Amino acid sequence: EVTLQGKVLPIGGVKQKVLAAHRSGLREVLLPKRNGGDLDDVPGSVRDEMTFHLVDDVGELLAVALGIAPPHAVEAA
Repeated sequence: EVTLQGKVLPIGGVKQKVLAAHRSGLREVLLPKRNGGDLDDVPGSVRDEMTFHLVDDVGELLAVALGIAPPHAVEAA
């Protein structure tokens, strides 16, 4: 969810969404930065095969999605 000011708000069901993305073959996922802690709930075997981009605002989101600027990717351990 994105506010009118461009802030990316936390979402629910991160584990389920990441597992579904993984099953579908996706290997890169954008998530709200405030959901970073929720990645602890995702099995390590899944986290190891994916790259997570944690974003605070729509500018960061678009930069990663469109490849405009170097992404702020974190390898979840």
